[in-house]
Amino acid sequence: MYIDLIFLIIGVILVLMFFKRFSSFVFFMAIVDIFLRIFAFIKNNIGLDDVAYVIGKYLPESVFDIIDKYTGSVPILCIILKWCFVIIMSFFLVYIIKIFIHKKKI
Repeated sequence: MYIDLIFLIIGVILVLMFFKRFSSFVFFMAIVDIFLRIFAFIKNNIGLDDVAYVIGKYLPESVFDIIDKYTGSVPILCIILKWCFVIIMSFFLVYIIKIFIHKKKI
């Protein structure tokens, strides 16, 4: 089932079409990864088995899981995409640090 990959690709395309900035793409990827990790935490720590099953069935645990799921048979592509994602997250960290440093005191 390619639903997670389809949603990720459609989201990236929409962000690139409407915002047209690299920083918007970086923030989108970080938001998706954080969202998936929060749901993975909920899945692992919730006492409701039905909810945990639904979350586990339809949502991967992170962007790395999406990369592994669809490029597992091609190890070099998997490694390249993972490093690209690490670079994107590094840009996210730089953007967040810049925002934190330039934040005005209330």
